[in-house]
Amino acid sequence: MKKVKAAVAKVAGVIKKAIMKVYDKYRKKFPKKPPKYFDDSVHYRKYVFKLMLCAFFMYLFIEEFARITISPIGGILFLVQHPMIFFYNWLIIFTTLTLCLLFRKRGIVLLLVMVFWGILGITNGIILLKRMTPFTLYDLQNAADGISLASTYYSKIQITLVLAGLVICVILLAIYAITCPKWDKVNYKKAGITVGGSLLLCIMLTFGLIKTNVLGTFFGNLNYAYNDYGFVYGFGTTSVLHGISKPSDYSEATVQNILKQDTTNGLDTQLKQTNDDMDHPNVIILQMESFTRAQDYHNITVDNDPTPVFNNLMENYSTGWFEVPACGAGTANTEFEVLTGISARFFAPGEYPYKGKLRTQTLESMAYVLKSHGYTTAAMHDHRGLFYNRNEVYPNLGFDSFTSLEYMNNITKTPTGWCKDEVLTDEIMDEMASTKGRDFLHVVSVEGHGAYPTEQVFKNPYTTVTAKDGDEETKWKYEYYVNECHEMDTFIGNLLSEIKASGEPTVVLIYGDHIPALDIKEKDYGTGDLYQTRYVLWDNIGLQKQDENLNAYEVASRILERIGMAHEGVTFDYEQTANDNSKDYEQNLKTLAYDMIYGDNYTFGGKNPFQRMNTRLGFRKIKINDIVKIGSKYYITGENFTEYSSVSLDGKVLKTTYLSPTLLGLNEKVDPEDVSKLEVSQVDPKDDTVLSSINSLEEL
Repeated sequence: MKKVKAAVAKVAGVIKKAIMKVYDKYRKKFPKKPPKYFDDSVHYRKYVFKLMLCAFFMYLFIEEFARITISPIGGILFLVQHPMIFFYNWLIIFTTLTLCLLFRKRGIVLLLVMVFWGILGITNGIILLKRMTPFTLYDLQNAADGISLASTYYSKIQITLVLAGLVICVILLAIYAITCPKWDKVNYKKAGITVGGSLLLCIMLTFGLIKTNVLGTFFGNLNYAYNDYGFVYGFGTTSVLHGISKPSDYSEATVQNILKQDTTNGLDTQLKQTNDDMDHPNVIILQMESFTRAQDYHNITVDNDPTPVFNNLMENYSTGWFEVPACGAGTANTEFEVLTGISARFFAPGEYPYKGKLRTQTLESMAYVLKSHGYTTAAMHDHRGLFYNRNEVYPNLGFDSFTSLEYMNNITKTPTGWCKDEVLTDEIMDEMASTKGRDFLHVVSVEGHGAYPTEQVFKNPYTTVTAKDGDEETKWKYEYYVNECHEMDTFIGNLLSEIKASGEPTVVLIYGDHIPALDIKEKDYGTGDLYQTRYVLWDNIGLQKQDENLNAYEVASRILERIGMAHEGVTFDYEQTANDNSKDYEQNLKTLAYDMIYGDNYTFGGKNPFQRMNTRLGFRKIKINDIVKIGSKYYITGENFTEYSSVSLDGKVLKTTYLSPTLLGLNEKVDPEDVSKLEVSQVDPKDDTVLSSINSLEEL
């Protein structure tokens, strides 16, 4: 470590000398002019006024960039329509800029703070160009996922130019930090009064505006909240608030009172272990990425129905609007609600439970409930296993296995590089066939994912789109999207046909996780609520058609009730028993959620009863049968290899050629003594992270 530090210091010294050498030559040719003012006693007020202007133009830039998809003068309109909110957000930025008054090299400090706000504003604007949810601090928790998607949304040239620009900016900042002139002296008394006064005004104004309901602390719709309250307040609120806030009346007595009054089982909250799975049907949750109906868009027309299968299902099976917590992005929060019965809106704005507590803590879920009845529980996703930390979260939600893209074969891709959902048909049917009893499958699709091309992609599409405003980019984006929805609709039809043919009694919930990131306006969609998709509950057991609009967090309790498992699990029991029209319904549900996730587990007598599962990655067993040498190369024979299988040695992934599900070729030389230690690893396609490994003496 000392050697590394010494090397870094040496390199830094060389760079500094080089910069100073260039700077000295520059100063000889262009002598430094005497500064106009660097004396606080003379020019203090002028500098503070300069900070006010900097804060004003910075905030105007942030709001302009955030609203560029709405109006080219969105920031100015926000200033005119909401002057108090604009002033409040400006004051926050101004307060941060006043920190430079405490430094003699205040120029570089001012620049760094401006760069900080500029980066936040630009990041938010770029994100809003690709999805409908604004930038929050939690996106930094998803940074790895975001980086992994960068190549999908942007070209290599664009990414390279951005990186090059960042490097240049860092170099320029370093040069300015060295050459920035110093003020003669700092008037700490004046600076302290300005900084402290601005901060105090911020605090007082925050409480005042919240008390008068000009500002809100609950963001039921993150996008709307940022638009109404401004980026600075929105980003600050989502950065400060975390988890589920502790209820003011939280206590053991409060929790027990909820259980006694609003659940059928009362204080008897433990799941009863039975083996009656054969008395109930298979349950499949089919969460379709960005899946919607073309008929729900008022700004386009299509010449063929892209989703005839789904529309037919709506006519014959239980259906309705599906209220989800995500819009344009945020898949994991929708599936969290469906699996747990807990509203994602209980958490801090912009928070992902999959990125927080659920990585390390178990939680009651639909999977645990069905597992207590003897079901085999499996999760599937035709994308990376690391995405949204699903490989870490699913063991804490009660799944026996998790099959991600790395464990699938026969994959085909969309023109934008996403796995087509057709691969899931065989995966689902093979998993069901591999078990003797009933199955609970939670399947997450990916084909409908953005970004959606703004130029023509399909030369002979199943359906063409006409944009009512005549905009070409709108036409091509929607045309690409609805044709992908058609392929997803075909997958739904094929899957249901296979299930019918199998003869196994099954209930399948089909829904879209959120609307697509197509910059959709409320007036152009459905009922005007951008947080709604459609759902269908298909079955082959004769369930009566019951149409109703549902929240995503309510659907599991409805399914359990309809298949004869009413009042199983605390959350689901509460949702089936309590009066959902009562004023305390949501608050009581939030109290139970807080208790189970952040509190003292009074719900279960003070101890979380759910044990983390030893979740198998990939429901098929991967085996190594033999390692053979042909010529100078080694080959590994076995079973259930995929194109994401690689030979590894001592944790290092080696160059490998996938030849077939039973054969891999090693393209690197290894010591013959190490051959027996060779393993086959399933490797993440983005960063070569090893998800799981087996050697010749074991099977996955």
